[in-house]
Amino acid sequence: MKVIFFNTKSYDRDYFAQANQQFDHELVFLEPRLNQDTWKLARGAVCICVFVNDGLDSAVLTELASHGLKLIALRCAGYNNVDLAAAHQLGVKVVRVPNYSPSAVAEHTIGLMLSLNRKIHRAYDRVREGNFSLEGLLGYNFNGLTAGIVGTGRIGIVVARILNAIGMRVLGCDPVIHPEAAVAGIEYTDLNDLLTRADVISLHCPLTTETRHIIDQAAIERLRAGVMLINTGRGALIDTKAVIAGLKAKKIGLLGLDVYEQEDDLFFEDLSSEIIQDDVFQRLLTFPNVLVTSHQGFFTANALKNIADTTLNNIREYEQGKPLSNQILLQALS
Repeated sequence: MKVIFFNTKSYDRDYFAQANQQFDHELVFLEPRLNQDTWKLARGAVCICVFVNDGLDSAVLTELASHGLKLIALRCAGYNNVDLAAAHQLGVKVVRVPNYSPSAVAEHTIGLMLSLNRKIHRAYDRVREGNFSLEGLLGYNFNGLTAGIVGTGRIGIVVARILNAIGMRVLGCDPVIHPEAAVAGIEYTDLNDLLTRADVISLHCPLTTETRHIIDQAAIERLRAGVMLINTGRGALIDTKAVIAGLKAKKIGLLGLDVYEQEDDLFFEDLSSEIIQDDVFQRLLTFPNVLVTSHQGFFTANALKNIADTTLNNIREYEQGKPLSNQILLQALS
């Protein structure tokens, strides 16, 4: 099957080309992101493959469907950038990669926690400049503290296991109790209780209407003073302006982000020679207790291989008329 890929980088092309040796699809790689200005590049395509920051709103879907689109293959787990109701109404099926590598994101989450706490990123810069002073690099032991995991799915459960092994007490908040929660040492509670008790909070829930800005001004007011907040889930899980206020008030002691709610105009691109116009993001970078990475939690060789294999198999299932193992159904909206 011919597949039009939007928003591709060199690593996408490399891993998909390698994986395609066992599928033999016709892959067309495009660099632009999919949006209302670029959809015409896929005119007549039955299948397109897109990433987290491609825009598939109702207008784009309507245009593509009117020109033959039948399948959207997401090479990611999240699907908040797709208007699922519009896709369903237009008869366009949507598939994703739900389980490419929970360990990749979980390990990056732990990396952010350790780097922030022990100031590893700051120490690295100092030593390269010949500054071996320890002033300002004081951290604390995680052992004996309480961690709160908001969203105990595939990624959250791995984070919980690691934190439990470090010696942390782990609270979990999720409407669904994970079958391995007891082994991971998770004690389930509600969000309000978690916010008031946790020394470290890590967000791993999907972005839905209910979870958008789950960390807002009211939530921040309930936090323990000096709490560490980590978000490797979706950017809009936190209200960035409220978090900045929380940082200024020292309610949030350490902040680690691998996602940002307005990241579409920033992440995955080299803007080192540009003037960044996002004043909110620029304000975040002024804090010495904030560490931001550019949505790289998924970025391991293992994960890229799994993403390519699963995506191309999703497309083959459609091509062969088989049940779609990883189809996102309209019920996912509820």
